[in-house]
Amino acid sequence: MTEFATYPSLRGRTALVTGGASGIGASIVEHFVAQGARVGFIDLDTEAGDALQATLGPQVRFEAADLRDTAALGRAIAEIRAAFGPITVLINNAARDDRHTIDQVTSEFWDERMATNLKHQFFAAQAVKDDMIAAGGGAIVNMSSVSFLLGQGGMPVYLTAKSAVVGLTRALARDLGPHKIRVNALFPGWIMTERQIKLWLTPESEAEMLKGQCIPEKLFPPDIARMALWLSADDSRLVTGQNFVVDGGWT
Repeated sequence: MTEFATYPSLRGRTALVTGGASGIGASIVEHFVAQGARVGFIDLDTEAGDALQATLGPQVRFEAADLRDTAALGRAIAEIRAAFGPITVLINNAARDDRHTIDQVTSEFWDERMATNLKHQFFAAQAVKDDMIAAGGGAIVNMSSVSFLLGQGGMPVYLTAKSAVVGLTRALARDLGPHKIRVNALFPGWIMTERQIKLWLTPESEAEMLKGQCIPEKLFPPDIARMALWLSADDSRLVTGQNFVVDGGWT
């Protein structure tokens, strides 16, 4: 059986995961709990969020909030801070990759998708940075995507938002670096979450993906969670402003 790393520096820390009720986010929550961290997570899906909290126990606090609402995001973060103390790890994971055509995009749709996939990353970082400064440092991981590296079609606003995560990451890394706050971007490949399998996986699309990857194996949420752990731990203490692709060599 394969054994994976443990990170003593994560034990006792408070981590915040957005979009943590299912998929990649839920795996990240589970992996931080296994490291001995206290984990707060935010999601719209109350049923999945309550179930995950019940499964993982008192090390976890779930706050239901719509991350598109900046005030609601701030209130949820404040509740997690009140329960678990200063937040020194932030995983900006929440996103939705709904398909859409160019002609379907209205001004309102554009703004809503940017709020869903980009805006909350900045405001979550803004909300926790003072905790990290007071603690003498911290780590932020912003979730991007290989979709724009591949030039994937059928969701232009999503690709725009995910490419902008790179600029946001570089900007935050520069401005927060003097406070020993590290900010990196994580690019998942095609991860076999329940949503991806249900909506888009076919024998043909799977074969195309595996043919494109250097290592022809499917990726799963723990593959992303383990990279998020390393980027959050002191083991990567001087790694910041960088992009980390976990896609089996697809790009």
